[in-house]
Amino acid sequence: MGTIFANIMAIYRRELQSYFASPFAYLIAGVFWLLSGFFFMAILLDGQQGLIAQAALRDQLGITTPPIDVAYQFLNFFLGVLGSLSLFVLPMLSMGLYSEERKRGTLELLATSPITNWVVALGKLLGVVTFFVSMVLPLLIYESIALGAADPPIRLGVMVIGHVGLILMAAAILSLGMFISSLTDSTILAAILTFALILLLWVIDLVATSIGGPVGDAITHLSLIRNYNNLIQGILDVSSLVLFISYIVLGVFLTAQSIEALRFQRS
Repeated sequence: MGTIFANIMAIYRRELQSYFASPFAYLIAGVFWLLSGFFFMAILLDGQQGLIAQAALRDQLGITTPPIDVAYQFLNFFLGVLGSLSLFVLPMLSMGLYSEERKRGTLELLATSPITNWVVALGKLLGVVTFFVSMVLPLLIYESIALGAADPPIRLGVMVIGHVGLILMAAAILSLGMFISSLTDSTILAAILTFALILLLWVIDLVATSIGGPVGDAITHLSLIRNYNNLIQGILDVSSLVLFISYIVLGVFLTAQSIEALRFQRS
């Protein structure tokens, strides 16, 4: 067990260092921060449409019912925006996980190494998820500043559940993207296919609605956006957590099988 953990950590450190040494990764992070900051300001301060302006107008007009929780609405809107931005950002982070190994000719070394395929896949996934978490952490600073001034204050549990949902959804998308990356040596193709797959899982509840019945209900549970919305609303939905974890495990499993197939071809 100690050897397996050491191998995972070795792959993890290698992958994480490659992201922090990549100018393209910093470009992705910069664009993500720029857009998230823009929407942060827009949600709160956009003229008469911002939440603060709407709350002030209600106070001036003496409207007290229904009550409005500005902090909760802001967090819900902002995490929804971050989820939508992640739909575009995450395929670009996952596209090179294995495609770059194919280009450099090092994938064969990984496939034939004594390290098991799932250990490599898990180490790579942990590396890219950690990089995404490092992108989210700065956002928590100005979220905390804005929410710290809220009256009534937002419950800490709601904030924690929402951000855990964001990280779990990102890990699920990155895991599936890693599998797609293992199938091709083209990073662009890997990003496009990952985006297409995630977009399908993002809107699959619309397809389920048109089907209806027990089949439609079953398909609805596969929706990323439906389960993500449950968590960002502060609802600790066990089925949503299980779904995201299932996608993570599925991505790691399929990636390991993909590399095992490559090993079989080379033998």
